[in-house]
Order: sequence, then C-alpha cells, then structure tokens
Amino acid sequence: MGLFDLFGKKERVQPPQEDRGKDEAEEFQIYSGMRVEVTTEAGQILFVAKLLGLRGDKAELHQYSESEILQDAGSIHARIRGYSDHERRAVYMEGVITPGPKHIWQVEELTVVRIGNDRAFFRLDTDLPATVTTFSGLAIGERPCRLLNISIGGAGISSEHRYHEGDKFLLKVRLLEDRPESAMFCQVLRVIEKKEEQFIYGCRFLELTEEDQEKITQNIFAVQRQKRRGS
Repeated sequence: MGLFDLFGKKERVQPPQEDRGKDEAEEFQIYSGMRVEVTTEAGQILFVAKLLGLRGDKAELHQYSESEILQDAGSIHARIRGYSDHERRAVYMEGVITPGPKHIWQVEELTVVRIGNDRAFFRLDTDLPATVTTFSGLAIGERPCRLLNISIGGAGISSEHRYHEGDKFLLKVRLLEDRPESAMFCQVLRVIEKKEEQFIYGCRFLELTEEDQEKITQNIFAVQRQKRRGS
C-alpha cells in the first residue's frame, strides 16, 4: 500500500471574523482533495466525499460512500466536516448541496463555521472479533482482539496483550459476513488499562491508499445501515 496522498490545488476559505477566536490573523486552508463527511443539520450522516473544484464559496463533493438519499432529492442545507491532512485539524463548514450525475454534488454558499482539534470523522461502534499481527520484537505473531469502533482514519480495539504507544501492527477484521476481510496497518496512539490483562488501544491507520479508504468507508456505511434495519 502506498501513502495516502491528498495534495492538490489549494484555495483559502476564511472563517467568519466572529468565529476566529483570539488570533484574528489565523488562517485555515481548505484544499482540493480534502476528505469530508456530509450530514444533515440534525446530525444524520449522509455520505463521505472528496471536496474538489473550489471556486470561492462553491465546490464539488465527489461521493465515495454509499448513501441512503436519492440523487433526485433536490438541494439540501448540509453540514460538511473535514480534516486537513496538512494541518492535522478538523474544520466545520456549512453549505447548500445539490445532487448531480455520477454521484457528484454541487456545493454553494460554502462557509467555515469553526476549526477544532477534535476527531474529524464519524466513528462506528462495533464489537467484532479481529486479529492483530506484529512483525518484530517479542510480540511477533498473530493474536486475537476485539474491534470496538472504526472510522476512516482509525480504530479502537481491546486485547489481553500489552502493546505500547507507537507500536505498529496489522489489524484484520471482517466487518460484514458477506464482504471480504479488511486489513489495515495501524499505529497505537493511546493505551487505556481497564483491568489486569485487559487493555484498550486507540489506533490510527497508516499508509492507506485512496482505494483502501473508499472500501473502509463503504463497509462502515453498510454496517451502519444493517444496524438501523435491525433496530
């Protein structure tokens, strides 16, 4: 897998002056290729897309997750939450989106509402059997774990085995029985010791290609739909 690269033509979209905090000189770059999550004003997730074709307060959303809304749904006032790979920060936007052909949505009145350091993408809670495989050190080999949650950028797992911040391993899990097993190269960011011989790890995905991200996104949305139908 190659490194996931999202470089492209950049344009600056400035947050409103009243939302810029103490440092009024702060600027944030919204750039073509940014991954974004699109939700309704009520917070219902619609789809995940790539933000492209920035032209002032207009842009395009190239949808790469499945969606439950129809392409002839008309214009929708939506919230658009993205993550800057360049600045490692989340950005919250709003705009009016209108569906077009080939799952491309037109965005107008695009406005930055606020900037944050919080998690950028929807995280799906799960409780699935998974495995962790390490390739060096004393912990080399494959061990069972549980997948607690997953997003486009990372996952939470529980394990009886002790890992440390910075450790890297291959996480394998089948999110749906009728879909192939997913394999993600991960790095441990956080360690929580729940009790003796029980640990929870917050991990980020490394070296994901764009195709890898699209597959993970599609699987997450499929699991979410399956959960809603079963509730």
